[in-house]
Amino acid sequence: MAPSKQSVRQSITLKGSTELVTEFFKYAVNTILFQRGVYPADDFHMVKKYGQTVLITQDLALENYLEKILKQVGAWLLTGAVTQLVVAIITKDSRTPLERWVFDINLVEQPSQEAVKQAQSSKPEAEIQAEIRSILKQIVSTVTFLPVIDEPTVFNILVYTHESANVPAGEWVDTDPLAIEASKSQQVKLRNFSTDVHRIEAMVSYRYEGDS
Repeated sequence: MAPSKQSVRQSITLKGSTELVTEFFKYAVNTILFQRGVYPADDFHMVKKYGQTVLITQDLALENYLEKILKQVGAWLLTGAVTQLVVAIITKDSRTPLERWVFDINLVEQPSQEAVKQAQSSKPEAEIQAEIRSILKQIVSTVTFLPVIDEPTVFNILVYTHESANVPAGEWVDTDPLAIEASKSQQVKLRNFSTDVHRIEAMVSYRYEGDS
């Protein structure tokens, strides 16, 4: 039996939303790694995206690593299995967590078929891109209040899923959440963006030892 018009529309919307969200994560992670000095500035080059200039890695190993992770994140987005993505920045030697960039992933409540019949409009992509642009600009501006990182760092990407998620064997393992002790943690809520299917809410928590 041929799929109904409504079911086709929903599947296309889900696929398009997944591509938008996955692409956002790619540019957000690159922006964080550049702004926080995890990789040398020379490892990045400028590209035009979302109507503005953004920086993206030229390091082939990093590019392949991010591509592999985001491919799986995209697969989980399509099934609604992923709930959160975290970029954790830690000191290279002592593995002390310094920052956790948290992106909560929520499914937008889908309207009833009757509501869809009454209003077939969907959120314009230009509006979504404007929201994404605001988040990326905010990530850049965090250097004005985040503590200066004056030692070598590395990063981990943590992905949180529902227990029912299909996890490829041997590729993903349960790991340390790399949390910052509550007594030494400050949090700043960032902007969010949404499509017709997904809503992404962002925040950064960082280690703050107080005035020395």
